[in-house]
Amino acid sequence: MTVLIRDLRPSGPGRADDAESVVRVRRSALPFLIATAEGVAFEVDSAHPDAHYRLLLAHTGEGLVIGTAQVGIAHDSPEPGQSYVNAFVDPAHRGLGAGSLLLRAAEEHLAAHGAVDTYAWVLDDPAHRAFAERRGYRPSRSAHFLRLDLAAGTLPPLPAALPAGVELRPASAFAADPRPLFEADAETTSDEPGDVAAEFDDYEEWLAHTWNSPDLDKELTVVVLVDGAVAAFTAAKTDGATRYATAMTGTLRAFRGRGLAKLAKTASLHRARAAGYTEAFTGNDAANGPMLAINKWFGYEICASETRYTRKLETAWPSS
Repeated sequence: MTVLIRDLRPSGPGRADDAESVVRVRRSALPFLIATAEGVAFEVDSAHPDAHYRLLLAHTGEGLVIGTAQVGIAHDSPEPGQSYVNAFVDPAHRGLGAGSLLLRAAEEHLAAHGAVDTYAWVLDDPAHRAFAERRGYRPSRSAHFLRLDLAAGTLPPLPAALPAGVELRPASAFAADPRPLFEADAETTSDEPGDVAAEFDDYEEWLAHTWNSPDLDKELTVVVLVDGAVAAFTAAKTDGATRYATAMTGTLRAFRGRGLAKLAKTASLHRARAAGYTEAFTGNDAANGPMLAINKWFGYEICASETRYTRKLETAWPSS
């Protein structure tokens, strides 16, 4: 069977079909991620020009999309030449070469724009690891996907009363001026473990790429204020149907050790269940023991793991 590679259509009715196809492939390949057609189109439209972002599609000669890849330059890294590619292939259509074709197209694009190193998340099973390693990728760190049954599970209760000076607000309360949330996101993200350092200081890009994302649920995103200042938050993404995910939970350094991240997450999960969401997902770096412990306390269970792989683009693929 012939497999071809192209980009997501830039406009017109075919673009909506492409976006739905990307959602279908992502959900089949990695069902622990939130994926919506609106979000797929948004990630292309909101990408920074310096990211040279592409959303690649692998399709059969009959036009059926069977794979997709997110490809870009880490333009906000202080170290030049950093890049990423995350590829997904529909499990029902593996073995046709779609993954290899997507990866080759991605690497050629990245190298043409000055990439030296590229990083990829790979599902932690023998077949996926072997695929990456045959192509010269080497593991660097691990992470877990976690799932919580919101419909049947038992959530920790909300406190009967909040501590003095503490308030809970939805992110929508900051619609007129979300800058305090940007500053909180920037500080907490800088403390997250990762392979590629990032300079998180562009407010306008944060507005365009994060705050305006159609997948960000501003009512379920909960912010903890202490004496009127943003102290902690949990950012929620949803598919608008049954699936909720924590995109980021963080506490500013001056407020850590007071249980505020737990408070934000508890409130958000209760609101999500009340809104009709039945599954909650989150992700944790495998080395982030404190956050793993918090999620275990909530009742989350590891449902899958993935490994971060990296390779130097100036080296050729092994011949095997």
